[in-house]
Amino acid sequence: MKLKELECCLQQVDVFEKPKILLEQYPTSPHIAACMLYTIQSTFDDIESKLVADLGCGCGVLSIGAAMLDAGLCVGFDIDNDALEIFRRNAEEFEISNLDLVQCDMCSLDSDAYKKKFDTVIMNPPFGTKHNQGMDMKFLRTALTMAKTAVYSLHKTSTREHIQKKANDWGVKMELIAGKNYRVNLSRQLKHLNTDYTFFAELRYDLPASYKFHKKKSVDIQVDFIRFSQA
Repeated sequence: MKLKELECCLQQVDVFEKPKILLEQYPTSPHIAACMLYTIQSTFDDIESKLVADLGCGCGVLSIGAAMLDAGLCVGFDIDNDALEIFRRNAEEFEISNLDLVQCDMCSLDSDAYKKKFDTVIMNPPFGTKHNQGMDMKFLRTALTMAKTAVYSLHKTSTREHIQKKANDWGVKMELIAGKNYRVNLSRQLKHLNTDYTFFAELRYDLPASYKFHKKKSVDIQVDFIRFSQA
């Protein structure tokens, strides 16, 4: 499946009806989801025929995209039943069968229950803002216990040094696949640049103002797309 075709399909995925601030429920845009997944498969061959986990899956855009790229099975994990209900509806509408769901709290998940059970883990975790400080690292730590091959995740660029230190402490290899610029409520663009990284893209995050405390129509957030694997 080509990148544009994948993005077109993911545009049909329904998102949160009433996003919950405590869970940092911001939808991953179809454009960003498609670019992430296409890169994971085309560059690293980590989706097709693989057992994939999607942590904090929300309404399922990453899981559904992975299924469309012929994952052997993609399992979505999320704490919120409302989000999982939307996920189920999306999966039914696309008539996708290589998907499964688990409702759980990722922060209290028994690490041994899924230890090294998945080839690949994908996620757009909470960034750990507002009431969830450090949540991104909790998700990452859990993901690393679950993955046999690699973890792919989005993290705020401002936390890069901290994440690199944690990766070193954990004996994990960290590869910066992409630096991304997220902009709310602006048209999406993709721009390739020559850099030292495997892939660099400037993406504009198409995210409507979801909460009452949002005062601006658009906000730029520098975000890294990172691959973690055993050193």
